[in-house]
This record gives sequence, structure tokens and C-alpha cells, in this order.
Amino acid sequence: MPQIVEALRADGIVEAFPIQEMTLPIALMGTDLIGQARTGTGKTLAFAIPILQRVIAPADIDFDELVAPGKPQALIIAPTRELALQVSGDLTLAGKLRGTRTLTVYGGVPYEPQLDALQSGVDIVVGTPGRLLDLASRRALDLSHVKVLVLDEADEMLDLGFLPDVERLLAKTPELRQTMLFSATMRGEVVTLARTHMRHPINVRAESSTDTQTVPATAQFVYVAHDLDKPEIIARVMQAENSGRSIVFTRTKRQAQRIAEDLMERGFPAAPLHGDMAQVARERALKKFREGKIQILVATDVAARGIDVEAVTHVINYTCPEDEKMYVHRIGRTGRAGATGIAITFVAWADVTRWKVINKALDLPYDEPVETYSTSEHLFHDQGIPAGTIGRLPGAAATAVAPSASARATSRQGGRSSRGGRQDRKADNDSMRRNRAATSELPVASGRDAAVSGGTSSPRKRRSRTRSRGGQTIPESSQPATQSDGS
Repeated sequence: MPQIVEALRADGIVEAFPIQEMTLPIALMGTDLIGQARTGTGKTLAFAIPILQRVIAPADIDFDELVAPGKPQALIIAPTRELALQVSGDLTLAGKLRGTRTLTVYGGVPYEPQLDALQSGVDIVVGTPGRLLDLASRRALDLSHVKVLVLDEADEMLDLGFLPDVERLLAKTPELRQTMLFSATMRGEVVTLARTHMRHPINVRAESSTDTQTVPATAQFVYVAHDLDKPEIIARVMQAENSGRSIVFTRTKRQAQRIAEDLMERGFPAAPLHGDMAQVARERALKKFREGKIQILVATDVAARGIDVEAVTHVINYTCPEDEKMYVHRIGRTGRAGATGIAITFVAWADVTRWKVINKALDLPYDEPVETYSTSEHLFHDQGIPAGTIGRLPGAAATAVAPSASARATSRQGGRSSRGGRQDRKADNDSMRRNRAATSELPVASGRDAAVSGGTSSPRKRRSRTRSRGGQTIPESSQPATQSDGS
């Protein structure tokens, strides 16, 4: 359709990637298909263009002839909020000259704007399984007129436990629909899902079976590194000759928050991205990252599927991935769409065995990661770091790291206490007890009881008191005399 081509050309998209070349002729005929390609190879437009081609927009002459004008004609199910937003953005870009109405729905935000948009009428709905099912159960989302359904990143949806929700959503759509399933890996569960809900699908694979799962344009480095030295290594890598937008992946939310704060203290424009953040804050961080206002995004694995940002030069695995699938998904954020990238993975001594399993599964040549420190010569050589570089930008305040980053890193690491962290906290507690004990031994003088003159306090005036013994009042004169300070 000329309108779609013109919209893409205006954004500089003039050539199709392999997955698009193989998918578009099949998808445009309305045939079910299964598309498999490495992450970051252009899968979104492979199904976005056929959807826009088949959807009837309000400006089209035959819009009023629809059975239910304003009801969704296409549904795209994505595993994460970030991926749903990225898919919606591509649809909006390609369909801006067509005038199609695209709505993105996901949890963590108010219902009202989504309900209002559905009430006004939409053509394409992109969303996560939970919120889609919720809106459908409220009868606000009518899926009975969907002509095209897409399951994006199907393997990730299965990993996150969304299969029951996905099947309930599929049951609400017409049986005679076009279904497209896209996935980076084709496990048995994905194949079963396709056989159950698709009609004679055509399999499309954008690379040969001998190709590796990782993006070949990505240079990979694996280092055995100490937890306390990792922030320093990252800070030096961020000053390499070819460094630009970078993503640091962590295992826990606390790690993401701590590392982002540490990098900001060192003077780097960084921001965290994890599940404990409000959705508005997450979207703001992603927006600034896309616009280049921040250089480093520190994210948990939940964001690995949804971050589609151009010109990401580095991906750093702060912790060793759980398995080979997570490794592929993480490093797939760089080296996208034909660009080159660098992936650095930190492996702790306790994770060396796990890394060897990943290395063997992906047939990588990094079976023995080299022990690496922030001062190692091979680190500077591998990453192109200028000699003399330190892990702090010149403009960063020298006092910004108090208390020490290493002590704070040990005490907060991963939500668990290491042996060193327990020793540090024990020393801190002992110091606090000594300080309290020393403070309690000092004389405490209030403004009412002491008069300060010339830096010394005068003795307090003894007040007359009476005592009782056996219910009888004892006169002051019969009480034992107390020797005064002046005698």
C-alpha cells in the first residue's frame, strides 16, 4: 500500500530485512504463519505491515460497511509492557498516513484512558495478556471481530506463565482469523501452542539451522569479576572510544537501583528500570534513554524483551544469566538491524559452572573466562579504554561516594548478605555501640541545670529534699551531709 511505503520511507526505512522479505508475501495472503528469527532482526514490521494492509481505517470508503465499525480488527499480544509499547510505536509510525487508531493496554496504569479509547473506537489493540483479559472480562474489549491475531515473543509468554491467559484470549476471537506467531526459539511448548490454535501454518525461518542464536554482529567478552569491582569496570568501559547508549542487566530490582545510583554518583547519566518503579517512571526512563538524555539504563530481566532502541553500543550482564535463552535475549538489545555492538558478561566465581553450561549450549568459544579487574591491561585493550582512565568523570563530586560505595554494595548486594557484608555490618554495629556508650558517659547539662561561663560549667545548686522512713518525715538536718565540690 503506497501510504505505508511512504510513511516508512519518510522515516528512512527503504529496504526489508530477511524476516520481512520472507514473511510479507505469505502474511499478505492471509495465511497463518510461524516466524522464527533472532531478536532484533525486524520481526515487528514483518507483521505490522500485513496488519495495516488488512485493517480498514475510518478514512476508508468501506469503513461504514463493517459489521461493527470501531471494534478492534487486529489484536497483538506481547509478554511485557515495554514490548507492547515498542510494537505500538512501530504500528503508529507505519500507519500514520492511513489514519489507523492503535491502542496499547497494559497493567500498572489507570483504566479510564483505555476504557475511553475503546468506547471511542479503535482499529488495532496491542497489549499484555493480563490487562487484555481484564478488559475483555469487563466487556469493554470486544474481540469477536478480530481478523488478524499476532502472538509476539511466544516463548517469553510461556516462560512468564501467560499460557492460560493467552488461551482464554484466543477463545474470545473468531475461529476463522489469521494467526501469526513469532518467537526467537521454537521449543516444544511453542510448537504445541501453534498446532492447537493455528490452521496449516507456514514456517518461516530467517536464517539457516547452522547459524548461531546470538547476533553475529555482536562482539562478546566474558570476564570473571569481583562484585565490588564491577561498578568500577563498568564506569571505565563507559569511557571507551566507541561507547554510547548502554544497557546493564541485573538479576534483582535492588541491584538495578543500587548500580544506577552508583553510576550517577560517578557522574554518568544513568537511570534504573525495574518492576518496583511506577509505570510512569519506567516510561519516562525509557523515553530519556531513546532520546539520548541518559547514556546508561540499568534494567532487570523483565525489560530485556521490550527495549528496542537504536544505536545501543554496549550490553553488560552484571550477573551471569540464568540460562542460554536469557543470555540471547539480553545481548540481543545491541547489534540490532545490522548494526554492531559489544556484549560484556560478568561471571562470579560461584557462577563459572553455570556459564560453562551456557557456553556449551550456544557453542561459544569462552569456556574459560579470564579473571579481570578494573586495572587489568587486557580490559583496557579489549574495550579500547584510554590509558589512565578512572571510574569517575571529571565533573563528579569527590564526596559523592560517602559512605563508601564498596561497603554499601556489599551490604545491599542482591538482597542477600555475603560473609564480607556480615562482617562490615558487625563492625558498623560495634562502632555504633561504642559511640553510644561513650556518649552516655559524658555529663549532660541542660540549660536549666547548668550555667556555662567561660567554657566551664558551674556546680549545680543543691536542692532541699525530704525523705520519709516508715511513713515519718525525716528533717533535712538529720540527713547525712554531702560534701560540696568547693570544700
